[in-house]
Amino acid sequence: MTTGGTTGGATGGTSEGTAEIPPRRTLPRVPDRFAAFGAVLIVLVVLAAILAPWLAPYPPDPRPLETLLPPSGAHWFGTDNVGRDVLSQLLHGARTSLFIAVAVLAVAATVGVALGVVAGYAGGPLRDVIMRATDVFLAFPALLLSLALAVVLSPGVGTVVLAIAVTWWPWYTRLAASVAASISTRSYVDAARCLGVPAPLIVLRHVLPNSLTPVLVQLSLDAGGVILTSAALSYLGLGAQEPTAEWGLMVQQGQTYFTTNWWVVTFPGLAILVTAFAFNVLGEGLRNALDPRRAVR
Repeated sequence: MTTGGTTGGATGGTSEGTAEIPPRRTLPRVPDRFAAFGAVLIVLVVLAAILAPWLAPYPPDPRPLETLLPPSGAHWFGTDNVGRDVLSQLLHGARTSLFIAVAVLAVAATVGVALGVVAGYAGGPLRDVIMRATDVFLAFPALLLSLALAVVLSPGVGTVVLAIAVTWWPWYTRLAASVAASISTRSYVDAARCLGVPAPLIVLRHVLPNSLTPVLVQLSLDAGGVILTSAALSYLGLGAQEPTAEWGLMVQQGQTYFTTNWWVVTFPGLAILVTAFAFNVLGEGLRNALDPRRAVR
């Protein structure tokens, strides 16, 4: 009787006095609406850049008789100070801005991930040497170092790519090194070592592929920053030069007309803002979707 009373009291107290906490369950991940919106914007910008020669209503050539025309049916975004159609310039400028972003991230990620994976897997003195060199570059503000390199080199698209890539690779080195160091201690890597698999093959087959997920997320986050940095260099006259169409250069050329002819600088500025926003939103969505801690709610 004592046992039955104790059990019944405990059961009754649980059901009447306190509510049971439902067990955690894994829910299907809901697609991030903002990330999807950012992806759509990026796709539209990429398509506009690819199809620029066919979508542009006018060739990107000066028309002295059509300078500073306001937005109208003939020129949706107006014309600039030399008579070029702003919409056509934006479409062609998208090709330059996206090319710079892709080239910078490709160079920075390739160099940074390669060094980071080697440092994370090898460890020891080699890791110390690579990470100390990385710390030297990280000690300088990225934009100031890019400006210094761009000043030394001749202005141009290639200069922008080189100047930004030189300051961007250390971030990927540190990221890849931390991930690779964690992966190198996993059981399947130890098993490969015990089987006599050469170290380069272990790195290529096991360490490198498993280190790419955070790198891909970081690439999507950094694309917007690269576009902003390249626009800043072109705005200062250190990046793309005439007759190349580039958004930062368009802002620089139209700044003197902002109070009287607002469309010359407003539309390229909006293009930079929207594209950078889209990449940042997409990167945040990818980071949230690939975070394993969000799988359990």
